[in-house]
Amino acid sequence: MAAVRLAVVGAALVAAAACGSKGSTPPTLAQTSLADSAEQVMLGVRTLLTNQGVMRGELFADSAYVFDNSTRFELRKVRATFNTPSGAKDGVLSADRGRYSTSQQVLEGFGHATVTTTSGRKLTSPHLRYNQAANEVSSDSAFTAVQQDGSVVSGIGFRADPQLNHVTILKGGAGRSNSFQLPVQ
Repeated sequence: MAAVRLAVVGAALVAAAACGSKGSTPPTLAQTSLADSAEQVMLGVRTLLTNQGVMRGELFADSAYVFDNSTRFELRKVRATFNTPSGAKDGVLSADRGRYSTSQQVLEGFGHATVTTTSGRKLTSPHLRYNQAANEVSSDSAFTAVQQDGSVVSGIGFRADPQLNHVTILKGGAGRSNSFQLPVQ
């Protein structure tokens, strides 16, 4: 009986000591998260990009945060495919983050943004914009483009079709290629 009382008293002392010690506080973010103010949060996103009933491509993202009455989507790990008018896939835009506006029909990619065509062309920039209505890829940022033959062109700002067949460099074009056009001076 004394041994049982001693065990109970010992357990009570251990419990009391544990209650008196301060535990660690849970981690918190120093800033607010997009999820805090989003109207909706979606995971594993897939949607079609259409213009007047014509499928221009598909949009994929790991996650999407919906704002402004479902007209603005902030995306994470975004990838969009481009299609020819006949529906064949001809290019892919990928980026760390993205923003899609349903009202303007514009998809923007931020952070390691890349357009890769099925023919082997590749264009990289910190920021890319795809305008569905105009079926145009553009940027005002620095970019580097690599052709199938390995030729490299860089500059600041461009406008191009999603297949990168016709690229117009807006400023500071450097490199060598036959398919890029410099602006008229």
